[in-house]
Amino acid sequence: MKILIIGSGGREHALAWKLAQSPRVEKIFCAPGNAGTAQIGENVPLGPEDIAGLVDFARGQGIGLTVVGPDDALAAGIVDAFERAGQRIFGPTAAAARLESSKIFAKDFMRRHGIPTAESREFTDSGEAQAWCRAAKYPLVIKADGLALGKGVVIAETPAAAAEAVHRAMELGVFGEAGRRIVIEEFLQGVECSIHALVDGTGYCLFPDAKDHKRAFEGDTGPNTGGMGTISPSGTLDGPLLEWVKTGVLDRFVAGIQADGLPFRGMLFPGLMITADGPKVLEFNCRFGDPETQVLLRRLQSDLLDLLEACVDGTLDRQQPVWDERAAVCVVLASGGYPGSYEKGKPITGLAEAGALENVVVFHAGTKAAGDRILTNGGRVLGVTALAADTARARELAYGAADGIGFDQMQRREDIGGA
Repeated sequence: MKILIIGSGGREHALAWKLAQSPRVEKIFCAPGNAGTAQIGENVPLGPEDIAGLVDFARGQGIGLTVVGPDDALAAGIVDAFERAGQRIFGPTAAAARLESSKIFAKDFMRRHGIPTAESREFTDSGEAQAWCRAAKYPLVIKADGLALGKGVVIAETPAAAAEAVHRAMELGVFGEAGRRIVIEEFLQGVECSIHALVDGTGYCLFPDAKDHKRAFEGDTGPNTGGMGTISPSGTLDGPLLEWVKTGVLDRFVAGIQADGLPFRGMLFPGLMITADGPKVLEFNCRFGDPETQVLLRRLQSDLLDLLEACVDGTLDRQQPVWDERAAVCVVLASGGYPGSYEKGKPITGLAEAGALENVVVFHAGTKAAGDRILTNGGRVLGVTALAADTARARELAYGAADGIGFDQMQRREDIGGA
């Protein structure tokens, strides 16, 4: 079978890396891909926004399954377009992907179906939002309604910080249309983690838990990013908590999409906060996480293609994936200045040596090939991912491998997987 993977990040490299291990996969195409995916399959110069071009390519190449990575492509209706063309594709329709592309829509869904989440208010008028913030208790969390590359969330400690966040989102338009409507919610105290579950419309297949480190700097300080590193397992979800997540979140989610007539087939990736009152959903994502995918697929021992096809076909109840009991740690190497402005085109050294280390895989994200050199080409450049008996050892392996990689102005967090 020929596979088309849409996207260019570390998530897409990890998907290509794992799907290439399937004996049923004949060839992998990545659109547009990166320097890492080019080492596994063939990169195609088509962006996720070129839906018509991607449909034509899939038809022309006889693609057996297309796998969508980025959230914006799902929100734009790529799955709907492929299905209209009779092309097999993994991911939710645009209507179902609104659970990620609109936080207001997601909040309404959670309230209707009894899924625990933070108390919140939605605003379409900046003046009303500013007035509400002046009388609120702090800290507050201010979120752009739409997709903002994982950066549309501000934790405001003071009324002045809240006023600035509302002004930037709603009046200055720093997030474009995504920030014209906002959600302001209570700040939840607890430990953050995430889960992934394939959902086929009537049931789900739960993956192991993971923890992302979203803030740019050590100690969870600095601005939000797309993710600076991950661990799996998170060490947070014990047996009783995990059962509660199944009954309180996943079971209610599946019942909710059926009650609403929302045909969700794809990956559900809720961010969770484990509070004193139990787990609460911070947000829904409707695709594989990045960099969560890197640690999860390092631990998956079963054929990923079997799981994705079962999700598309509505036969997940026949799948029993096998997981490596060892721990995985992913350390992101980012461009200097990320998540703000940064330079591209920096030569990267040490990739071959790091990738040759036992139990280490270096997933490419913002990279491109230029002759025999690999250059930086994005904010998050690489995800150095290690597998070991426990988190401490996996962390040691990942950082040891990362120490051998270099590029000008490289930045990373030093506390991924730390206590």
